[in-house]
Amino acid sequence: MTLEQLRIFLAVAEMLHFTRAAEALYITQPAVSAAIQTLETEYGTKLFHRIGRHIEITDAGKLLQCEAQKILAHVELTERGLKELNNLQRGELKLGASLTVGNYWLPEKISQFKHLYPGIFIDCKLGNAEEICEGTAVGMYDLGLVTGDIKASLQHCLQKEEVGSDRLQIVVSKSHPWFHRSEIYVDELLNTTWVMRESGSGAQQMFHQALQSWGIEPSKLDVVLNLNTSEMVKAVVESSVGAAAIPELIVKKELQLGTLHSVQVIDPRKKSGKKLEIVQPVWKLKHHQRFHTRVMAAFEALLIPNNVQCA
Repeated sequence: MTLEQLRIFLAVAEMLHFTRAAEALYITQPAVSAAIQTLETEYGTKLFHRIGRHIEITDAGKLLQCEAQKILAHVELTERGLKELNNLQRGELKLGASLTVGNYWLPEKISQFKHLYPGIFIDCKLGNAEEICEGTAVGMYDLGLVTGDIKASLQHCLQKEEVGSDRLQIVVSKSHPWFHRSEIYVDELLNTTWVMRESGSGAQQMFHQALQSWGIEPSKLDVVLNLNTSEMVKAVVESSVGAAAIPELIVKKELQLGTLHSVQVIDPRKKSGKKLEIVQPVWKLKHHQRFHTRVMAAFEALLIPNNVQCA
């Protein structure tokens, strides 16, 4: 089988349509049909069931789909590696970052890297922490940058290293009873409504872990909204809806302007009323078994020595 046949097969397997696959690959529909027929004849097995105008992938097709994805991914990495044999004058870096890290912490790092290696193309995608972890595990990203926990099912394949830190601030608007207070007791967290990030975000994981360590069950909070980004959470709280735990960098300007106010949580059970903080590392993730390019190594070298704090 050829690499071109595998590319055609994967397009058909993804779209389950010969004509659409042909259009996506900018080739003719007969060429697509011929490539699939050649594969089926060569190995004596059906890759797709033809049911009227529709097709369904067979068990043999599913097996080939899985292996073909691995083969083409390895070919792509090899091609990228060959291009990098020119003192990093050309190449590509695929990054995945959780929303807060990608919007507030990572841009400066990318700017520094582009200044050093202007010929390297950087493709950066943002998502919640869980999405970025999963994407790094399956090879969508060379490196992932997130806060929060790594799912147990992914820990065996992902290597993590701390490259910074992130702090959450509990914030309220001017109309909230806490606005004129600098401190609240930990049990008062149950006395207000909350706006939260969605399940799977690093900020949500950090806050839930902190609550549990303070002896508060997260499910007992009065959560009135779950939103997809910390920016949305900030906007809703700023418009006088409840309280929220938001990464410090996101609310820095609002705290300076006085449209939001942060409160410190105090645990009266501790001696001298210990102040409680919510701090968690920014993790750099990579798949420890996948090919590591020179571009990856160069970007990691820029991240690690600085160990820049988010807070």
